[in-house]
Amino acid sequence: MTRPVLVYDGDCGICTKAVRLVGDTAPSGRRWPRVPADAEVIPFQHADLAALGTTAERAEHEVLWVEDGRVHGGAQAVARLLMRAGGFWRPLGLLTRVPPFRWAAHGLYRLIANNCHRLPGGTPAWALPAAERPGAR
Repeated sequence: MTRPVLVYDGDCGICTKAVRLVGDTAPSGRRWPRVPADAEVIPFQHADLAALGTTAERAEHEVLWVEDGRVHGGAQAVARLLMRAGGFWRPLGLLTRVPPFRWAAHGLYRLIANNCHRLPGGTPAWALPAAERPGAR
């Protein structure tokens, strides 16, 4: 089993805040799921995407969970994170993988992802079209 990797958009304010909630920088004692200790969390701008088996285009489109050579994106990446977090979160992650909950999770994820540029907290680069952002390929 390889070390899982959570890949997110480091220029997206929503993504960055979500990673802080589940990552090591969050205050202890809260009820948010934790990224498993064996997982790596990295913005796609600093990741070797080819080695992870994905592309910048996909990483710009959705959060990714890479584990055992498989790449899960969007709501299914979040479901995998919840399952690995364990405890109360594991059943929620499992539920998010089956229809009709899978469809609802996908719709909610796309709604947020498609509109996150309208939400506060992004970096100045986030305001640019994806092709014009620093490091764009």
